[in-house]
Amino acid sequence: RFPDMTQVYDEAMATVLRAKAAELGQTLYEGVYVQLSGPSFETPAEVRMLGLLGGGAVGMSTACEAIAARHMGMRVCGLSCLSNKGAGLSAAPLTHQEVFDAGQRMEKDMTALLRAAIGELDRV
Repeated sequence: RFPDMTQVYDEAMATVLRAKAAELGQTLYEGVYVQLSGPSFETPAEVRMLGLLGGGAVGMSTACEAIAARHMGMRVCGLSCLSNKGAGLSAAPLTHQEVFDAGQRMEKDMTALLRAAIGELDRV
């Protein structure tokens, strides 16, 4: 089970999300997402290392799910809500509440984007 990961994320689907975000006045950022195993926040040393390797965002999910979906032959489009600064990038300690609160703040925009895009995603 070794799916080709050269093109994990489907460009046609990403184009739809970009267009719908623009129509809604939303700004999407693109970069390199790195997954660590969790279930814990990353350490400051890991954040520094991953930054040196080109990572721009770190999380505990998404990559494994994308690999599994590609293995099953599915098309994949990634969309993440960045909820907190990485360990060592802020004086405040990381908390699950911070992540939860960020998700609550982004819920309306993420829902609007997905509702706007879902029909067209089925057609690309």
